[in-house]
Amino acid sequence: MSWSDFFPYLLVMAGVTYLIRMLPLTVFRREIKSVFVKSFLHYVPYAVLGAMTFPDVLYSTGSLWTALVGLVVAIVMAWRGRSLLTVAIGACLAVAAAQAVMLLL
Repeated sequence: MSWSDFFPYLLVMAGVTYLIRMLPLTVFRREIKSVFVKSFLHYVPYAVLGAMTFPDVLYSTGSLWTALVGLVVAIVMAWRGRSLLTVAIGACLAVAAAQAVMLLL
């Protein structure tokens, strides 16, 4: 990734995550009591980061099929409560196995 691509992504990510956390402190003078607003403000940075990284997951291996294998394995492992490191290693191993199978075919 070139620097001209990296800095706009960094600025957008920093701006979105910072603004969402900073705006309630400056706009609202009293404590926010709404559970919906609190949960919204808590999860927005994670949603933005997920939306920015998800497309790269599908194009990271050079083949959509091997990327989908890794994605499915990661989702299943995460759904079953595995740790982040275990999910990442499992997805990488699944992609490597899928690429080996594709080479044999």
